[in-house]
Amino acid sequence: MQALISVSDKTGIVEFAQALHALGIRLLSTGGTAKLLADKGLPVTEVAELTGFPEMLDGRVKTLHPKVHGGLLARRDLPQHMAALKAHGIDTIDLLVVNLYPFEATVAKPGCTLEDAIENIDIGGPAMVRSAAKNWKDVGVLTDASQYEGALAELRAGGKLTDKTKFALSVAAFNRISNYDAAISDFLSRIQEDGSHSLFSAQANGRFVKLQDLRYGENPHQQAAFYRDLYPAPGSLVTAKQLQGKELSYNNIADADAAWECVKSFTDCACVIVKHANPCGVAIGGDTLQAYSKAFQTDPTSAFGGIIAFNRAMDAAAAQAVSKQFVEVLMAPGFTAEALEVFKSKVNVRILEIAMPPGGKTDWDNGRNLMDVKRIGSGLLMQTADNHELALADLKVVTKKQPTPAQLQDLLFAWKVAKYVKSNAIVFCKDGMTMGVGAGQMSRLDSARIASIKAQHAGLSLEGTVVASDAFFPFRDGLDVVVDAGASCVIQPGGSMRDPEVIAAADERGVAMVFSGVRHFRH
Repeated sequence: MQALISVSDKTGIVEFAQALHALGIRLLSTGGTAKLLADKGLPVTEVAELTGFPEMLDGRVKTLHPKVHGGLLARRDLPQHMAALKAHGIDTIDLLVVNLYPFEATVAKPGCTLEDAIENIDIGGPAMVRSAAKNWKDVGVLTDASQYEGALAELRAGGKLTDKTKFALSVAAFNRISNYDAAISDFLSRIQEDGSHSLFSAQANGRFVKLQDLRYGENPHQQAAFYRDLYPAPGSLVTAKQLQGKELSYNNIADADAAWECVKSFTDCACVIVKHANPCGVAIGGDTLQAYSKAFQTDPTSAFGGIIAFNRAMDAAAAQAVSKQFVEVLMAPGFTAEALEVFKSKVNVRILEIAMPPGGKTDWDNGRNLMDVKRIGSGLLMQTADNHELALADLKVVTKKQPTPAQLQDLLFAWKVAKYVKSNAIVFCKDGMTMGVGAGQMSRLDSARIASIKAQHAGLSLEGTVVASDAFFPFRDGLDVVVDAGASCVIQPGGSMRDPEVIAAADERGVAMVFSGVRHFRH
């Protein structure tokens, strides 16, 4: 039995090669890998010796040779293949261990040049991997150090890899090549004529890994599956650990993502309750119990069967309160043992533990998508994600009346919530708590009216509240509706040709108005 080893990432390779040698497997290798193994005292034959040709062109040509690919591609069950190998003095290669030049890591470095990228495009490695993976019935192909231990266990137990393992390794190998080629395509097709890099590549190559098949999609007659990014952002929903409960459904996942994205945008202890992808209650508090209690008050009816997310570890007091309502999914960065005990009898409640993102300088560090994608008929709409954060200094007061410091904080709170409400969005807030949410209506007026009705049904007074509108008021009528409901301060993007009329209306009604300068449509 013969193994060819050629790896860029040397993690674990010496120990693996030593184990192969101990099993009586002959070792072939290339360049730096061969030198490393020889320095460790292993008997290794260099590929250059096998082929009779030295490595050339600065290592660009090493393994592109019939003595390599013949040994990988020959079918052992076909006499004519084996006769051809014998006629040309070619030995079979039964195990291929290859990982590729670090193209992805290279282009991820700041200031990576086109020349650096090109030199890290592997040619011989992918060619060998494809050959071995195609001939999986006869050749095992390992493309990642995580596969070494399992392969060794089978080799030690039975002297060879099972067909099941070889096929699984083949699939993993083709996936690796596909992802590698996609990364190259993405990088190169972003380069513009002037040498700059576009945010959007000329060809979009999706790279996702299936986490699970789902029972059905948005509706029972639809089939569905759940995928994650090949390299998921830390603190994103796909990194969640399910601690208990039924299998997540398509709608559970969609709603859970909406809740988690909203709650992790707050620095104070917060609770978000979502129903049908819209926040129906959001609040901050001194602890998880207070945050939940305030969020639940906004719309107890809609909270029934909702998704609840916290950005702090959940304790027993909050768990006792939440357990009194019907909840589909519960999410938090952690749960005390006492909190989990509360839900032990509620076996259907899906409990997800998700680490909060580390909070670095980039959107990825904050667990947020860099790009948003929407599928349309035979196409995609792609945009940078709406990760804009509004600061107090960004607010522009446009009315005679000035907001109080408390109102300014509520305006920022309301604006943050409105960003996660489907357009047209109107959000009433007071004291770090949503008081009424109007979402997804064709008319902004109707969203405002619905938000008022929701507050009435919950027994909440809107007197003295602040209101966030995700887009500008095109006419004064929308402003009049929210002021009639009790709003004393309004935040909106501004930018309408009728801004002066709306500002004049605010002055007439004696309310404060600030412009954010940013719109948050969410369709």
